[in-house]
Amino acid sequence: MSSLRPEQGRNTPPFLVRGCTLGLLVWCAPFAYAQGRQTAVATAANVAAPRGSPDGSTTPAAAQTAQVSSDDEKRESTYDKIWKFAKWYENDSNPVVQRVLFSGRYQHEFAAIDADEGDLDDWNVRRMRLGPRVTLFHTFTLHGEIELNPQERDPLYVRLTDLYLQWSRSGRLALTFGKHGVPFTMDGATSSKELLAIDRSNLSNNMWFPQEYIPGVSVSGRVAPWVYRAGVYSAGEANREFGEFNGSVFVLAVLGYDFAKPLGVKEALLAGNYVHQDPDSANSFTRQLERIVSVNFKLDAGTWGARADVSAASGYLGQSNLWGVMAMPHVNLTRKLQLVGRYTRLESDDPNGVRFGTYENRVVPGRGDRYDELYLGANYFFYDHKLKLQSGIQFADMNDRANDGGEYSGVSWTTGIRVGW
Repeated sequence: MSSLRPEQGRNTPPFLVRGCTLGLLVWCAPFAYAQGRQTAVATAANVAAPRGSPDGSTTPAAAQTAQVSSDDEKRESTYDKIWKFAKWYENDSNPVVQRVLFSGRYQHEFAAIDADEGDLDDWNVRRMRLGPRVTLFHTFTLHGEIELNPQERDPLYVRLTDLYLQWSRSGRLALTFGKHGVPFTMDGATSSKELLAIDRSNLSNNMWFPQEYIPGVSVSGRVAPWVYRAGVYSAGEANREFGEFNGSVFVLAVLGYDFAKPLGVKEALLAGNYVHQDPDSANSFTRQLERIVSVNFKLDAGTWGARADVSAASGYLGQSNLWGVMAMPHVNLTRKLQLVGRYTRLESDDPNGVRFGTYENRVVPGRGDRYDELYLGANYFFYDHKLKLQSGIQFADMNDRANDGGEYSGVSWTTGIRVGW
Protein backbone atom coordinates (compact mmCIF):
# COMPACT_ATOMS: atom_id res chain seq x y z
CA MET A 1 0.00 0.00 0.00
CA SER A 2 1.66 3.21 -1.06
CA SER A 3 1.02 6.78 -1.98
CA LEU A 4 3.03 9.05 -4.23
CA ARG A 5 2.58 12.79 -4.23
CA PRO A 6 4.60 14.79 -6.78
CA GLU A 7 5.74 18.20 -5.61
CA GLN A 8 3.94 21.04 -7.32
CA GLY A 9 4.65 24.48 -5.87
CA ARG A 10 5.08 23.17 -2.32
CA ASN A 11 7.37 25.09 0.05
CA THR A 12 9.68 22.23 0.98
CA PRO A 13 11.69 22.65 4.19
CA PRO A 14 15.48 22.75 3.75
CA PHE A 15 17.03 19.35 3.04
CA LEU A 16 19.08 19.14 6.22
CA VAL A 17 16.19 20.25 8.41
CA ARG A 18 14.00 17.45 7.06
CA GLY A 19 16.82 14.96 7.43
CA CYS A 20 17.71 15.89 11.00
CA THR A 21 14.09 15.80 12.10
CA LEU A 22 13.51 12.35 10.68
CA GLY A 23 16.89 11.13 11.89
CA LEU A 24 16.08 12.15 15.44
CA LEU A 25 12.96 10.01 15.39
CA VAL A 26 14.91 7.00 14.08
CA TRP A 27 17.71 7.22 16.60
CA CYS A 28 15.87 8.18 19.78
CA ALA A 29 13.91 4.95 20.17
CA PRO A 30 16.90 2.59 20.22
CA PHE A 31 18.88 4.85 22.56
CA ALA A 32 15.98 5.13 24.97
CA TYR A 33 15.64 1.37 25.08
CA ALA A 34 19.39 0.89 25.46
CA GLN A 35 19.49 3.27 28.43
CA GLY A 36 17.04 1.13 30.34
CA ARG A 37 19.06 -1.99 29.53
CA GLN A 38 22.50 -0.53 30.30
CA THR A 39 22.98 -2.05 33.73
CA ALA A 40 21.75 -5.48 32.71
CA VAL A 41 24.14 -5.77 29.81
CA ALA A 42 27.15 -3.95 31.27
CA THR A 43 29.12 -7.18 31.72
CA ALA A 44 28.20 -8.72 28.37
CA ALA A 45 30.90 -8.78 25.71
CA ASN A 46 30.19 -6.93 22.51
CA VAL A 47 31.68 -9.29 19.95
CA ALA A 48 30.72 -10.52 16.53
CA ALA A 49 31.25 -13.85 14.76
CA PRO A 50 31.84 -14.74 11.15
CA ARG A 51 29.00 -16.31 9.32
CA GLY A 52 31.18 -19.28 8.43
CA SER A 53 30.40 -19.34 4.71
CA PRO A 54 32.83 -18.85 1.83
CA ASP A 55 31.33 -15.39 1.42
CA GLY A 56 32.41 -14.44 4.93
CA SER A 57 29.19 -12.69 6.00
CA THR A 58 29.04 -11.77 9.69
CA THR A 59 26.44 -12.12 12.40
CA PRO A 60 27.00 -9.28 14.90
CA ALA A 61 24.96 -10.93 17.66
CA ALA A 62 25.74 -14.62 17.17
CA ALA A 63 29.05 -15.00 19.02
CA GLN A 64 28.11 -12.50 21.70
CA THR A 65 26.15 -15.18 23.54
CA ALA A 66 29.45 -16.99 24.19
CA GLN A 67 30.25 -14.47 26.94
CA VAL A 68 27.16 -14.99 29.06
CA SER A 69 27.14 -17.34 32.04
CA SER A 70 27.36 -21.09 31.53
CA ASP A 71 23.93 -21.50 33.10
CA ASP A 72 22.41 -19.23 30.44
CA GLU A 73 24.20 -21.14 27.70
CA LYS A 74 22.66 -24.41 28.84
CA ARG A 75 19.17 -22.95 29.10
CA GLU A 76 17.13 -23.23 25.92
CA SER A 77 15.58 -19.91 25.08
CA THR A 78 12.03 -19.32 23.93
CA TYR A 79 13.40 -18.36 20.52
CA ASP A 80 15.29 -21.67 20.33
CA LYS A 81 12.06 -23.53 20.95
CA ILE A 82 10.11 -21.49 18.39
CA TRP A 83 12.74 -21.89 15.67
CA LYS A 84 12.58 -25.67 16.01
CA PHE A 85 9.63 -25.49 13.62
CA ALA A 86 12.22 -25.30 10.82
CA LYS A 87 13.72 -28.69 11.72
CA TRP A 88 11.43 -31.19 10.06
CA TYR A 89 13.62 -34.29 10.21
CA GLU A 90 17.06 -35.22 11.54
CA ASN A 91 18.63 -38.69 11.70
CA ASP A 92 22.36 -39.10 11.06
CA SER A 93 22.03 -42.88 11.08
CA ASN A 94 19.80 -42.79 7.98
CA PRO A 95 22.17 -43.54 5.06
CA VAL A 96 20.05 -41.64 2.51
CA VAL A 97 18.34 -38.64 4.15
CA GLN A 98 20.05 -37.15 7.21
CA ARG A 99 18.01 -34.00 7.68
CA VAL A 100 15.20 -31.95 6.20
CA LEU A 101 15.07 -28.28 7.13
CA PHE A 102 12.50 -25.63 6.27
CA SER A 103 14.36 -22.51 5.16
CA GLY A 104 13.09 -19.07 4.33
CA ARG A 105 12.75 -15.43 5.23
CA TYR A 106 10.02 -12.87 5.75
CA GLN A 107 10.82 -9.17 5.54
CA HIS A 108 8.20 -6.48 6.05
CA GLU A 109 8.97 -2.76 6.05
CA PHE A 110 7.70 0.78 5.86
CA ALA A 111 9.44 3.34 3.65
CA ALA A 112 8.89 7.09 3.50
CA ILE A 113 10.56 9.62 1.20
CA ASP A 114 10.49 13.40 1.39
CA ALA A 115 12.25 14.79 -1.69
CA ASP A 116 12.24 17.95 -3.75
CA GLU A 117 10.81 15.88 -6.60
CA GLY A 118 8.03 14.13 -4.67
CA ASP A 119 6.96 12.14 -1.62
CA LEU A 120 6.37 8.46 -1.04
CA ASP A 121 5.08 6.28 1.77
CA ASP A 122 4.80 2.54 1.37
CA TRP A 123 4.10 -0.55 3.49
CA ASN A 124 5.78 -3.39 1.68
CA VAL A 125 6.42 -7.13 2.00
CA ARG A 126 9.96 -6.81 0.73
CA ARG A 127 10.79 -10.53 0.62
CA MET A 128 8.95 -13.73 1.40
CA ARG A 129 10.79 -16.88 0.43
CA LEU A 130 10.46 -20.45 1.62
CA GLY A 131 11.45 -23.98 0.72
CA PRO A 132 13.20 -27.18 1.86
CA ARG A 133 16.90 -27.86 2.46
CA VAL A 134 17.66 -31.59 2.39
CA THR A 135 20.94 -33.30 3.31
CA LEU A 136 21.49 -36.52 1.33
CA PHE A 137 24.16 -39.23 1.61
CA HIS A 138 26.07 -37.05 4.12
CA THR A 139 27.72 -35.04 1.34
CA PHE A 140 24.91 -33.63 -0.84
CA THR A 141 22.59 -30.71 -0.15
CA LEU A 142 19.44 -30.19 -2.22
CA HIS A 143 17.97 -26.74 -1.64
CA GLY A 144 15.10 -24.89 -3.27
CA GLU A 145 13.05 -21.81 -2.42
CA ILE A 146 10.23 -19.90 -4.08
CA GLU A 147 9.40 -16.23 -3.65
CA LEU A 148 5.82 -15.23 -2.86
CA ASN A 149 4.07 -11.87 -2.80
CA PRO A 150 1.21 -12.07 -0.26
CA GLN A 151 0.24 -8.46 -1.05
CA GLU A 152 -0.94 -9.48 -4.52
CA ARG A 153 -3.29 -12.29 -5.49
CA ASP A 154 -2.03 -12.24 -9.05
CA PRO A 155 0.69 -13.25 -9.10
CA LEU A 156 1.13 -14.75 -5.64
CA TYR A 157 4.01 -16.82 -7.02
CA VAL A 158 6.80 -14.47 -8.03
CA ARG A 159 9.65 -16.79 -9.00
CA LEU A 160 11.79 -19.77 -8.17
CA THR A 161 14.61 -18.00 -6.37
CA ASP A 162 17.04 -20.92 -6.17
CA LEU A 163 17.16 -24.65 -6.81
CA TYR A 164 20.54 -26.35 -6.66
CA LEU A 165 22.43 -29.50 -5.71
CA GLN A 166 25.66 -29.03 -3.79
CA TRP A 167 28.37 -31.60 -3.02
CA SER A 168 30.80 -30.99 -0.18
CA ARG A 169 32.80 -33.09 2.28
CA SER A 170 34.16 -30.09 4.16
CA GLY A 171 34.31 -26.32 3.99
CA ARG A 172 37.45 -26.55 1.86
CA LEU A 173 35.56 -27.53 -1.29
CA ALA A 174 31.95 -27.27 -2.48
CA LEU A 175 30.62 -27.96 -5.97
CA THR A 176 27.23 -26.39 -6.77
CA PHE A 177 24.98 -27.07 -9.77
CA GLY A 178 21.74 -25.27 -10.56
CA LYS A 179 20.18 -21.89 -9.85
CA HIS A 180 22.15 -20.40 -6.97
CA GLY A 181 23.66 -17.19 -5.65
CA VAL A 182 26.25 -15.08 -7.48
CA PRO A 183 28.10 -13.30 -4.65
CA PHE A 184 30.24 -10.31 -5.61
CA THR A 185 30.65 -6.74 -4.37
CA MET A 186 30.38 -6.30 -0.62
CA ASP A 187 26.60 -6.16 -0.29
CA GLY A 188 26.00 -8.50 -3.21
CA ALA A 189 28.00 -11.17 -1.37
CA THR A 190 25.89 -10.68 1.78
CA SER A 191 22.59 -12.50 2.24
CA SER A 192 19.56 -10.23 2.64
CA LYS A 193 19.08 -12.03 5.97
CA GLU A 194 22.37 -10.61 7.24
CA LEU A 195 22.59 -7.08 5.82
CA LEU A 196 23.74 -4.49 8.36
CA ALA A 197 21.95 -1.63 6.59
CA ILE A 198 18.29 -2.32 5.92
CA ASP A 199 18.97 -2.37 2.17
CA ARG A 200 21.95 -2.93 -0.08
CA SER A 201 24.00 0.07 -1.18
CA ASN A 202 23.33 1.67 -4.53
CA LEU A 203 26.81 0.59 -5.58
CA SER A 204 25.69 -3.04 -5.45
CA ASN A 205 22.31 -2.11 -6.95
CA ASN A 206 24.12 -0.79 -10.03
CA MET A 207 27.12 -3.13 -10.40
CA TRP A 208 25.88 -6.40 -8.90
CA PHE A 209 23.13 -8.53 -10.52
CA PRO A 210 19.99 -8.02 -8.36
CA GLN A 211 18.40 -11.20 -9.75
CA GLU A 212 20.93 -12.72 -7.30
CA TYR A 213 20.16 -16.36 -8.17
CA ILE A 214 21.21 -17.43 -11.66
CA PRO A 215 21.60 -20.88 -13.28
CA GLY A 216 25.19 -22.08 -13.38
CA VAL A 217 27.93 -24.22 -11.88
CA SER A 218 30.47 -23.06 -9.31
CA VAL A 219 33.26 -24.27 -7.05
CA SER A 220 33.94 -22.53 -3.73
CA GLY A 221 35.60 -23.05 -0.39
CA ARG A 222 37.74 -21.82 2.45
CA VAL A 223 41.31 -23.00 2.97
CA ALA A 224 42.20 -20.75 5.88
CA PRO A 225 43.15 -18.00 5.58
CA TRP A 226 42.20 -18.11 1.87
CA VAL A 227 38.67 -17.92 0.45
CA TYR A 228 37.88 -18.67 -3.18
CA ARG A 229 35.03 -19.07 -5.66
CA ALA A 230 34.81 -19.58 -9.43
CA GLY A 231 31.70 -20.09 -11.52
CA VAL A 232 30.12 -20.03 -14.97
CA TYR A 233 26.50 -18.84 -15.27
CA SER A 234 23.82 -18.28 -17.89
CA ALA A 235 23.21 -14.59 -18.58
CA GLY A 236 20.31 -15.06 -21.00
CA GLU A 237 16.72 -13.89 -20.84
CA ALA A 238 15.26 -14.26 -17.36
CA ASN A 239 11.94 -15.81 -16.52
CA ARG A 240 10.42 -16.98 -13.25
CA GLU A 241 12.37 -20.24 -13.26
CA PHE A 242 15.67 -21.02 -15.01
CA GLY A 243 15.58 -18.54 -17.87
CA GLU A 244 15.53 -19.07 -21.63
CA PHE A 245 19.25 -19.86 -22.12
CA ASN A 246 19.15 -17.74 -25.28
CA GLY A 247 21.89 -15.26 -24.40
CA SER A 248 25.54 -15.44 -23.46
CA VAL A 249 27.32 -16.57 -20.29
CA PHE A 250 29.39 -14.84 -17.66
CA VAL A 251 32.18 -15.99 -15.37
CA LEU A 252 32.81 -15.04 -11.75
CA ALA A 253 36.13 -15.30 -9.90
CA VAL A 254 36.59 -14.46 -6.21
CA LEU A 255 39.78 -14.66 -4.17
CA GLY A 256 40.13 -13.45 -0.61
CA TYR A 257 42.60 -13.51 2.29
CA ASP A 258 41.63 -13.18 5.95
CA PHE A 259 44.13 -11.07 7.93
CA ALA A 260 42.30 -11.73 11.22
CA LYS A 261 45.14 -13.62 12.91
CA PRO A 262 47.97 -11.12 12.29
CA LEU A 263 45.67 -8.21 13.17
CA GLY A 264 44.25 -9.90 16.28
CA VAL A 265 40.61 -9.44 15.26
CA LYS A 266 37.73 -11.79 14.51
CA GLU A 267 37.70 -11.14 10.77
CA ALA A 268 39.66 -8.99 8.33
CA LEU A 269 38.75 -10.36 4.91
CA LEU A 270 40.17 -8.62 1.85
CA ALA A 271 38.61 -9.98 -1.34
CA GLY A 272 38.87 -9.31 -5.05
CA ASN A 273 35.93 -10.04 -7.37
CA TYR A 274 36.04 -10.21 -11.16
CA VAL A 275 33.12 -10.73 -13.57
CA HIS A 276 33.35 -11.06 -17.35
CA GLN A 277 30.20 -11.21 -19.45
CA ASP A 278 29.91 -11.65 -23.20
CA PRO A 279 27.71 -8.77 -24.45
CA ASP A 280 24.33 -9.90 -25.71
CA SER A 281 21.08 -7.99 -26.09
CA ALA A 282 19.15 -11.01 -24.72
CA ASN A 283 20.92 -10.93 -21.35
CA SER A 284 18.38 -9.91 -18.70
CA PHE A 285 19.50 -12.02 -15.74
CA THR A 286 22.33 -9.49 -15.51
CA ARG A 287 23.12 -5.80 -15.89
CA GLN A 288 24.53 -4.58 -19.23
CA LEU A 289 28.08 -4.68 -17.93
CA GLU A 290 30.87 -6.48 -19.76
CA ARG A 291 33.53 -6.40 -17.01
CA ILE A 292 33.20 -5.74 -13.28
CA VAL A 293 36.02 -5.46 -10.76
CA SER A 294 35.36 -5.12 -7.04
CA VAL A 295 37.83 -4.95 -4.17
CA ASN A 296 36.11 -5.16 -0.80
CA PHE A 297 37.20 -5.40 2.82
CA LYS A 298 35.33 -6.64 5.86
CA LEU A 299 36.67 -5.92 9.35
CA ASP A 300 35.15 -7.31 12.54
CA ALA A 301 36.96 -6.31 15.74
CA GLY A 302 34.22 -7.44 18.14
CA THR A 303 32.63 -4.29 19.47
CA TRP A 304 33.11 -2.46 16.20
CA GLY A 305 33.84 -3.10 12.57
CA ALA A 306 33.73 -1.71 9.06
CA ARG A 307 33.01 -2.75 5.50
CA ALA A 308 34.28 -1.09 2.34
CA ASP A 309 33.96 -1.57 -1.40
CA VAL A 310 35.69 -0.03 -4.41
CA SER A 311 34.18 -1.17 -7.71
CA ALA A 312 34.32 -0.32 -11.40
CA ALA A 313 32.49 -1.67 -14.44
CA SER A 314 32.52 -1.24 -18.22
CA GLY A 315 29.14 -1.10 -19.89
CA TYR A 316 27.73 -2.11 -23.27
CA LEU A 317 24.59 -1.46 -25.37
CA GLY A 318 24.23 2.09 -24.09
CA GLN A 319 25.15 1.45 -20.47
CA SER A 320 27.92 3.83 -19.43
CA ASN A 321 31.06 2.80 -17.58
CA LEU A 322 30.67 3.05 -13.80
CA TRP A 323 32.81 3.40 -10.72
CA GLY A 324 31.87 3.66 -7.07
CA VAL A 325 33.02 3.52 -3.45
CA MET A 326 31.20 2.49 -0.30
CA ALA A 327 32.30 2.68 3.36
CA MET A 328 30.18 1.28 6.21
CA PRO A 329 31.39 1.46 9.84
CA HIS A 330 29.35 -0.14 12.62
CA VAL A 331 29.51 -0.36 16.41
CA ASN A 332 27.80 -2.74 18.84
CA LEU A 333 26.56 -0.74 21.83
CA THR A 334 25.22 -3.84 23.58
CA ARG A 335 24.84 -7.52 22.79
CA LYS A 336 21.66 -6.65 20.89
CA LEU A 337 21.89 -3.02 19.78
CA GLN A 338 24.03 -1.99 16.82
CA LEU A 339 24.55 1.35 15.06
CA VAL A 340 25.51 1.51 11.39
CA GLY A 341 26.69 4.31 9.12
CA ARG A 342 27.32 4.21 5.38
CA TYR A 343 28.58 6.54 2.67
CA THR A 344 28.20 5.70 -1.04
CA ARG A 345 29.52 7.56 -4.07
CA LEU A 346 28.68 6.34 -7.57
CA GLU A 347 29.49 7.94 -10.93
CA SER A 348 29.11 7.15 -14.63
CA ASP A 349 31.28 8.43 -17.48
CA ASP A 350 28.25 9.37 -19.56
CA PRO A 351 24.86 10.88 -18.65
CA ASN A 352 22.07 8.59 -17.42
CA GLY A 353 24.41 5.80 -16.36
CA VAL A 354 23.42 5.52 -12.67
CA ARG A 355 20.20 3.92 -11.43
CA PHE A 356 18.22 4.81 -8.32
CA GLY A 357 17.54 2.46 -5.44
CA THR A 358 14.37 0.51 -4.72
CA TYR A 359 12.14 3.30 -3.43
CA GLU A 360 13.81 6.37 -4.95
CA ASN A 361 13.01 5.17 -8.47
CA ARG A 362 9.31 5.34 -7.60
CA VAL A 363 9.69 9.08 -7.08
CA VAL A 364 12.09 9.74 -9.96
CA PRO A 365 11.97 7.05 -12.69
CA GLY A 366 14.90 8.52 -14.65
CA ARG A 367 18.64 8.12 -14.20
CA GLY A 368 21.57 10.39 -13.41
CA ASP A 369 25.35 10.39 -13.55
CA ARG A 370 26.55 11.08 -9.97
CA TYR A 371 24.94 9.67 -6.83
CA ASP A 372 25.86 10.49 -3.21
CA GLU A 373 24.28 8.83 -0.18
CA LEU A 374 24.69 9.00 3.59
CA TYR A 375 22.93 6.34 5.67
CA LEU A 376 22.51 6.26 9.47
CA GLY A 377 20.77 3.28 11.02
CA ALA A 378 20.18 1.13 14.07
CA ASN A 379 19.63 -2.63 14.39
CA TYR A 380 18.10 -4.46 17.33
CA PHE A 381 18.75 -8.22 17.41
CA PHE A 382 16.07 -10.18 19.25
CA TYR A 383 17.49 -13.52 18.05
CA ASP A 384 20.67 -12.77 16.11
CA HIS A 385 19.94 -12.24 12.40
CA LYS A 386 17.03 -14.67 12.63
CA LEU A 387 14.81 -12.01 14.22
CA LYS A 388 15.81 -8.36 14.15
CA LEU A 389 14.41 -4.86 13.77
CA GLN A 390 16.22 -2.52 11.39
CA SER A 391 15.71 1.19 10.88
CA GLY A 392 17.67 3.71 8.88
CA ILE A 393 17.59 7.21 7.47
CA GLN A 394 19.14 8.00 4.10
CA PHE A 395 20.20 11.35 2.65
CA ALA A 396 20.70 11.10 -1.10
CA ASP A 397 21.41 13.34 -4.08
CA MET A 398 21.56 12.51 -7.78
CA ASN A 399 23.12 14.81 -10.38
CA ASP A 400 21.69 14.74 -13.91
CA ARG A 401 23.92 16.34 -16.55
CA ALA A 402 21.41 15.50 -19.28
CA ASN A 403 18.70 17.39 -17.38
CA ASP A 404 16.09 14.91 -18.57
CA GLY A 405 14.34 13.94 -15.35
CA GLY A 406 17.02 12.19 -13.31
CA GLU A 407 17.84 14.88 -10.73
CA TYR A 408 16.99 14.01 -7.12
CA SER A 409 17.53 15.42 -3.63
CA GLY A 410 15.73 13.89 -0.69
CA VAL A 411 15.69 12.10 2.60
CA SER A 412 14.14 8.70 3.19
CA TRP A 413 13.39 6.55 6.20
CA THR A 414 12.96 2.78 6.09
CA THR A 415 12.18 0.59 9.06
CA GLY A 416 11.28 -3.07 9.06
CA ILE A 417 11.26 -6.48 10.68
CA ARG A 418 13.51 -9.23 9.39
CA VAL A 419 12.74 -12.89 10.10
CA GLY A 420 14.89 -15.75 8.84
CA TRP A 421 14.98 -19.48 9.43
